[in-house]
Amino acid sequence: MLREIVIDQFENSAGKVQDIRLSFQFFGNKPTEAPVVLVNHALTGNSEVTGEFGWWKDLIGEDKCIDLRKYCVLAINIPGNGYKGHEVFKEYKDFKLKDIARLQAKVLEKLNIDKLYAIIGGSIGGALAWELAVLKPALAKHIIPVATDFKATDWLVANCRIQEHILNNSSNPVHDARMHAMTFYRTPQSLAQKFENKKNEGKQVFEVENWLLHHGEKLKNRFNLDSYKFLNHLLTTIDISGGKGDHIQYAGQIKGHIHIVTVNSDLFFLAEENRKAYKGLSRFKPEVSYYEIDSIHGHDAFLIETEQLVRFLKPVFEIKEDRFYGVAEKRNKVLSLK
Repeated sequence: MLREIVIDQFENSAGKVQDIRLSFQFFGNKPTEAPVVLVNHALTGNSEVTGEFGWWKDLIGEDKCIDLRKYCVLAINIPGNGYKGHEVFKEYKDFKLKDIARLQAKVLEKLNIDKLYAIIGGSIGGALAWELAVLKPALAKHIIPVATDFKATDWLVANCRIQEHILNNSSNPVHDARMHAMTFYRTPQSLAQKFENKKNEGKQVFEVENWLLHHGEKLKNRFNLDSYKFLNHLLTTIDISGGKGDHIQYAGQIKGHIHIVTVNSDLFFLAEENRKAYKGLSRFKPEVSYYEIDSIHGHDAFLIETEQLVRFLKPVFEIKEDRFYGVAEKRNKVLSLK
């Protein structure tokens, strides 16, 4: 069930103050009865992370890697993503991704959740996991950024700039921006394997063209233009250092175990950048691990190669006893109120 919280008088990075309404969902156990896992969605995703229409249902669910019989899963919609008709931001450039992390921290505070077993997210959701972990270094036992980065590279900014131009100048903006995006979410090898240069005789186009048109139309019918502009802008503001530049130093302040998951063929968030991050952190932080998904499918492999992702993360989410991270304290707090 979708629930709401209002954060009163929130001041964003541009210094503007407003009340912000956020929506979220719980799955599995209650937060006072099981360890809480915060799951952050990707650009066109939302809080529907599991269930029949869940975008990460292969990873999250009963008897899945993140087992809803053992965990409480919390998913917060990035405000402005327009899910279920919720607000969008016209002045989207007033916000940075760190503002969304600050909002998440306030939601957790209002929900009386002071510790998380894990923060996990893919793509921009993984970058948000980085931002929240730097903001609250002792919040989570495990931080799992998947197919992402803790900074916006020149390559990322360049692609987002093209997306912005399409969104501001096309007569069919969401449709056309999505077609462009699909070309860097996948790889030439992935498309070659999928389509084999075949033509769709009925439509007199190549199958790859038909596929791009389909994805453009699909997103156009379910995603808001202002939301797309906002999320695309947030990608360009990924920066855990707050503009200071020493990203490794800031990541090193995180107390929990960092599990960096990358895709060797990712053309959006490059594996090379994640390898550098791991090498830099591992020089002085023992609680850091690196996993690389081997795939021809590029950025989208974090949604396609579920078996590999589960193999990497299963040991993280195997709980062998009842003393969960933070739950004993929560239970004592609840008992003290009776």
